[in-house]
Parts: sequence; C-alpha cells; structure tokens
Amino acid sequence: MPGTILGVGPGVFILALLWVLTLLLCVLLSRAAGLARFSVILVFFAAVIITLALLLFPRASELPEPPAEIKIVDTFFIGRFVVLSFLSVTFLGCLFMLLIHHVLQPVYAKPVRVAS
Repeated sequence: MPGTILGVGPGVFILALLWVLTLLLCVLLSRAAGLARFSVILVFFAAVIITLALLLFPRASELPEPPAEIKIVDTFFIGRFVVLSFLSVTFLGCLFMLLIHHVLQPVYAKPVRVAS
C-alpha cells in the first residue's frame, strides 16, 4: 500500500496536525482578553467541521485494488549473450597468452666453461 507510514495513511497525520494546531490556538486564545477569548469556540467548531469533512468524504476506496501481475521480460538477452561470449573469448585468449609468455617462458642454459 503506497503512501503509508507505520501502517497509516497521510489522512491520520493531517488530522493529528489539525488537532495539534487547534489545541495550540485554543491555548493561545484563552490567554487573550475581551471578546477574542470566546473565539476559542469558533476555532474548536471549525476543527470539528474539517475533521468530519475529512472522515466522511474519503478520497480512496476502502478496499485496495488487487495488485497487477508483473511480467519481467528480458529484451536485451541476445545483446547480453554476445557481450558475455566476447568477454569469455577475450578471457581465454588472455589466459593463453599469459601461459605462453609468462608461465612457459624458456630458461636457457648457461654455457659451462670447460677447462682443457
């Protein structure tokens, strides 16, 4: 299920943010003097209306759609096989050249001085 964090969707986080901001605004407005103090009621009812709208009109369906079967097709099989063949032939050629020039390098005998 895409778009979920810890098993819940973004709507839960939006509602939590809405109510945290509502609580903060209510605490700040409760310290106000005069008529502004009673605007806490308006802020609370606005948060309730927004919450009800988000809960009653969800965007997604309740049942998730069944996942579509994914078919993996290797379209570059022949090219990959050609590259593998070329690298194998190159490796065997280099191994042969290493065998000839390094491992089987001739060691010539030094002439022995003969005392007459």
